[in-house]
Amino acid sequence: MSRRKVNFTQGGYYHIYNRGANRERIFQSDENYRFLLQRVKENISPFQVSVIAYCLMPNHYHFVLRQEGEKPLSGFMHAIFNSYSKAYNKMYNRSGTLFEERFKAIEVDRDEYLLHLCRYVHRNPLDAKVVSNLKDWKFSNYLEWIGKRNGVLVDHEFVREFFKTPMQYIEFVHDYFPPKELEARVRQLAGE
Repeated sequence: MSRRKVNFTQGGYYHIYNRGANRERIFQSDENYRFLLQRVKENISPFQVSVIAYCLMPNHYHFVLRQEGEKPLSGFMHAIFNSYSKAYNKMYNRSGTLFEERFKAIEVDRDEYLLHLCRYVHRNPLDAKVVSNLKDWKFSNYLEWIGKRNGVLVDHEFVREFFKTPMQYIEFVHDYFPPKELEARVRQLAGE
């Protein structure tokens, strides 16, 4: 197995993501989503991690995390997903790997990229056409960002630093068109 190219450092922001082996589902029920989120809650304090943004999708996940302490985020991710994989395999009477490979990690070193990434993570259910309204997807922290749910898996100070009101973030998220949709929109506006 190759070494990870990202060095996790205190104060660093990281996009962490992975998908199911063979692109299969990694969440079969609401209970699965809740179990994983409980593992995240149990491990944020011991590993000194702040959750900025997250979205759990049926066959993949995204987290935007800040490493607050010296313990590398890899330990946090291992604790969560090792536990989740074992419980999932037991629940569904299966064996073997649940995920395609080790989780991927990208260091985020610019504010504009960080904000675009949060928008991208939160838009996942909308862009995948899982929901038609982001408020309907309960397995992300979008609702915390816009003040519609009082969850603990969000850094409220971070959100307020960049978006003074929930409406500013709502507009930021909805004023974006993914590349394919943007091309279609431009053609529509041009009357093609």
